[in-house]
Amino acid sequence: PDADIVLYSGLHLEGKMENILKKIGEQKPTAPVAEAIPEEKLISTEEDQDMHDPHVWFSIPLWLYAIDEVEKQLSEAKPAYADEFKKNAEKYKENLKNLDKKARDQIESIPKKSRVLVTAHDAFAYFGKEYGFEVRGLQGLSTDSDYGLKDVQELVDVLADKNIKAVFVESSISEKSINAVVEGSKEKGHNVSIGGQLYSDAMGAKGTEEGTYEGMFTHNIDTIVNSLK
Repeated sequence: PDADIVLYSGLHLEGKMENILKKIGEQKPTAPVAEAIPEEKLISTEEDQDMHDPHVWFSIPLWLYAIDEVEKQLSEAKPAYADEFKKNAEKYKENLKNLDKKARDQIESIPKKSRVLVTAHDAFAYFGKEYGFEVRGLQGLSTDSDYGLKDVQELVDVLADKNIKAVFVESSISEKSINAVVEGSKEKGHNVSIGGQLYSDAMGAKGTEEGTYEGMFTHNIDTIVNSLK
């Protein structure tokens, strides 16, 4: 209630909370910053072509649009600080561009045929498109989506056919679904390990390196590269 401005991601990431945020917008400035990304750069969901996958922050070039929108909204809300907001945004964008280059350099150490990212739910489509990975999620975009035996078997077949050695769990989802894939692979005679935990719908704990955008992205890249290279 004390905030001068409310910024949120948008693209339906917040679900029903979006209605509340729009209501707040009647009293004070609110803005869905990810919706500043040009629509032609967004990925439609399989379930509804009129809706877009909200996990845009896994592409640094796309997330730069959101940074520009944050700067714009803050400058409009507090014009006296506009120069400072601009300076901070430019510095931060430079950091992210360096991180993007570093990530691409690291990914080069993974053989192209091994650039397959298997996770519990389908949160990494933008990552795959941006950085050249085939992405397979056992569940849909929602962490509440169900999966069945057929889904597990399809992933097991992909892992065996492409000789993929690692799959990944996510910080915000139970490991049960991915463990089913590991067990299914073992039964087929293909050993797959859990390559580590990725941050998908949440960052790390407050006060940790992974609790920042840069730290979360770095952790994910390091985990993926170390397991698949």
